[in-house]
Amino acid sequence: MKALFDTVSHQCSKTVTKSYSTSFSLATKMLSNSIRQDIYNIYGFVRFADEIVDSFHDYDKETLFNNFENDLKLALNQKISLNPILNSFQETYHKYGIEKHLVDSFMDSMRLDLHKSTYLSAEEYKAYIYGSADVVGLMCLKVFVKGDVVKYESLKDSAMSLGSAFQKVNFLRDLKADYEDLSRTYFPNTDLSKLDEASKQEIIADIENDFSKGLQGIKQLPLEAKFGVFMAYRYYNQLLKKLKKTPALEIKSTRIRVPNYKKIELLTRSYVKYQLNLM
Repeated sequence: MKALFDTVSHQCSKTVTKSYSTSFSLATKMLSNSIRQDIYNIYGFVRFADEIVDSFHDYDKETLFNNFENDLKLALNQKISLNPILNSFQETYHKYGIEKHLVDSFMDSMRLDLHKSTYLSAEEYKAYIYGSADVVGLMCLKVFVKGDVVKYESLKDSAMSLGSAFQKVNFLRDLKADYEDLSRTYFPNTDLSKLDEASKQEIIADIENDFSKGLQGIKQLPLEAKFGVFMAYRYYNQLLKKLKKTPALEIKSTRIRVPNYKKIELLTRSYVKYQLNLM
């Protein structure tokens, strides 16, 4: 029965989320059960595409990516895929009317990671972030508002800002790995080999501006989504605070993280703020 296969597919997407990101998995658990699986389905899809270009160094990444993209197209057209991750994603894609151009933009940015290693202009940087992060935020927003077009349009800008903030925090946190392991530099007009405090603070100020815009949108989300997204915001904001306090030289040499005990503390404090409407 197709229903059994869909159940197995859902479990695969959930397992991918839990295995690859404890922080995102924790935030997703705070979403209403009515939308939680769909966020797992989106995460599974974007994670697998990202893993191809970032992790599979001993394989022909371009061939793998091309195959994945072809399978994606078939899944969206046929409304089924024997790849359980894509089977789950196509279900959410059709259920909420996610626009095809969002998926295309995401895949375009992921494809850039196969060959492009530097972003020299603000335009290139913004275009990459739109495809790699903003559109993911928009896909999730489609789920959060359950297809409500008016609500979606009113929250689009804040969802994109939040997606940008999350991605930029990742870039700053993973600076060492991106530069040394993947030979990538995302921040334009920034010499990472000579990253100083002034450059770091400029990057952080830009992220803080994105977070401010994103928080305004979180406050307007439906109840089913609000706390889970607020929890993700609090986690990334805490990570940004750590990066802000960390000397630029140390950021270049190590990966800053929020320990698990701190994540639990953040969860507790976030819940109190949420319940007291102190967001």
